[in-house]
Amino acid sequence: MKRLSWPRWMPIDPYILLLLGTVGLAALLPARGTGADVASGASTGAIAFLFFLYGARLSTREAMDGVRHWRLHVTVLACTFVVFPLLGLASRGLVPVFLTDPLYQGLLFLTLVPSTIQSSIAFTSIARGNVPAAICAGSFSSLVGIVVTPLLAAALLGGSGGGFSADSVVGIVLQLLVPFVAGQLLRRWIGGFVARHKKVLGLVDRGSILLVVYTAFSEGMVQGIWHQVSPVRLAGLLAVEAVLLAVMLLLTWYGAKGLGFGRQDRIAIQFAGSKKSLAAGLPMASVLFGAHASLAVLPLMLFHQMQLMVCAVIAKRRSRDPEALPSEEPAAPARTAVGTGGRSR
Repeated sequence: MKRLSWPRWMPIDPYILLLLGTVGLAALLPARGTGADVASGASTGAIAFLFFLYGARLSTREAMDGVRHWRLHVTVLACTFVVFPLLGLASRGLVPVFLTDPLYQGLLFLTLVPSTIQSSIAFTSIARGNVPAAICAGSFSSLVGIVVTPLLAAALLGGSGGGFSADSVVGIVLQLLVPFVAGQLLRRWIGGFVARHKKVLGLVDRGSILLVVYTAFSEGMVQGIWHQVSPVRLAGLLAVEAVLLAVMLLLTWYGAKGLGFGRQDRIAIQFAGSKKSLAAGLPMASVLFGAHASLAVLPLMLFHQMQLMVCAVIAKRRSRDPEALPSEEPAAPARTAVGTGGRSR
């Protein structure tokens, strides 16, 4: 029987359609009462399990190998947790002309979440960049983000974002960092199982995120917060995010060139340093924002789809660059991770 596949000409990620369908389901049939309590408990368990799998997947050896290319990783982390948040803070001046205050808070939260892993690797590979560096950069960003994102959110959003407090930070550490560490500690015994069943567990990953989206948007519907968002405001949000993505793509490409990185490293920096992780951001938002999570994750969901479409075009163009020769060797510091890259994709 012929396997069905998503048409390559379709610009929309099929998973985004599932996310939008989940939002529609929450709008039509939001969880209420006991159902909401059950959905919230299941969402909490799913988030913990999701980060447990992240910990079980990350090879300690690959992480240590990647540290040797520290300049690249520091650059990506600076883009993700310094430059992005500064641009997010600067967008405060767009309120109330382009953004409402809740949408601005969601946009600012978007700039605080870690980078992606899978898409950074995929686009770097298509563009003939330094794939091992992209693997390590995405992994480091996700690991650092478990701690840094809630701390930045508490510092920059404060009580106006969703009731941030010391309890919020402790809660996200217990719900995200502890399962991650547990996965790392148990990786010796379950790592092989995770590697053999990565496709099935990938479905668990995505299913967990859909559950988080349904719970967050159900709470938003029950709270009646969607009347705050108009089509004009959504259009303004999309325009702001398009500018944000364009600025980060230019900064990561030409900034990396100014820092003396070679072409392959610049590709890894551009794709790892200009994107934000929906998989990591949604669970964090549900913990940090509670009933306000639906508006908080809306900018992230839109930015996620935008970055996939734009970066896919850039990656294909980079692959056709005259400099993209098959014989081109990566920068010397990155050679240490080459042997580990293929096993992590």
